[in-house]
Amino acid sequence: MQLMSFRSIAYPISLLGTLKSNRLSVRSQRNPWPGRASARQVIQKWMQKVVDQNACLDSAALIENLHRESISPVAWDILFEMKGSPLGNHGLSAMMLFYADNGLFLEAKAIWDELLDSNFVPNIQIITELIDAYVRIRRFDEVNRIVHQISLRDPKLLPEVYASALSCFGKRGQLKMMETILKEMVSRGFAVNSATGNAFITYYSNFGSLTEMETAYVHLKRSRILIKEEGIKAMSLAYIKKNKFFALGEFLREVGLGRRDVGNLLWNLLLLSYAANFKMKSLQREFLKMLEAGFCPDLTTFNIRALAFSKMSLFWDLHLSLEHMRHEEVVPDLVTYGCLVDAYLDRRLGMNLEFALCKMNVHASPRISTDWLVFEVLGKGDFHSSSEAFLEFKRWENWTYKELITTYLKKKYRSNQIFWNY
Repeated sequence: MQLMSFRSIAYPISLLGTLKSNRLSVRSQRNPWPGRASARQVIQKWMQKVVDQNACLDSAALIENLHRESISPVAWDILFEMKGSPLGNHGLSAMMLFYADNGLFLEAKAIWDELLDSNFVPNIQIITELIDAYVRIRRFDEVNRIVHQISLRDPKLLPEVYASALSCFGKRGQLKMMETILKEMVSRGFAVNSATGNAFITYYSNFGSLTEMETAYVHLKRSRILIKEEGIKAMSLAYIKKNKFFALGEFLREVGLGRRDVGNLLWNLLLLSYAANFKMKSLQREFLKMLEAGFCPDLTTFNIRALAFSKMSLFWDLHLSLEHMRHEEVVPDLVTYGCLVDAYLDRRLGMNLEFALCKMNVHASPRISTDWLVFEVLGKGDFHSSSEAFLEFKRWENWTYKELITTYLKKKYRSNQIFWNY
């Protein structure tokens, strides 16, 4: 196979004859960028690194390295200085992505067409990155062209290309284009698998209305595809953002609270829907139903209840919940400690805090293992937020809960002093 040499590249870039006999010339109209000296330095460092590793100079690896390090101001000079280094299919593919990500779609298109004319089809990762670049600038016609060309060159790759196109459209919020790609995929006889179906639900949850999301979920059920954890969380978050907690509960029951493949996720979200409006009796009733169904509460389950008890100053229920945690051998995290600290300080019972913490391991290292959806509903307590700021200090790498609580109490004491002085 004939390789493309940098000797055939005109400055800043020109493709003059690659893998086929017919010649293709694509010249950039950009003005030459300064930085030839910087280009030489980059190449020298790269070549020295390659020599140290006893490996050959790989043009594709160098172009990918330029891409990762974002040194595009001297990229053209680097390509020009690499005279004599041949470009194979992988090098051309790397250059194509480099052009696409830097907005030079004419050059990227030229390389893509030349690669296909040489009967070489890039792998799915390269195709996905190229499609994503086109979606980013809303060149949807180019995406359709790529899909059509792949269908002619390598039909076996088409299901993956459709899935990649759907994902790229979905990540950019292009729901109509995503729907069009899905319909085209189905019309060609390709089945929608679980990953694609759940991605479809996730993107509608992130960018669509609740009605559109629910319609997409109905289609998913009709396809007999089981909604997975990612889809459940995405739909739940959409309901949470709209404060539709009753609808959230109905959705969770529709999915099936008895499902065990997602752990306690469904029950925890149901408890969270009641804790959001502080419906304490309903919260307790559903918690008991969870236990009767054979589910063991985890850290997130206990912290949902602890946050609700803390905000409502239900000290007896809070301590019973902590006793239950010890019985189930569930290790508390920063959220659990925060529930205690905030509850006692809010009621000006700081003197009793040491007694409340006597049965907890305050010398352990802080950690946060609670599901992040809990904070979307109930927020973070003052102690939790302050502790996260303390933990960012590099001078104390080995914090303990006791040190965090001591530091936080000093902070509160000083703030109260300043308040009363004024």
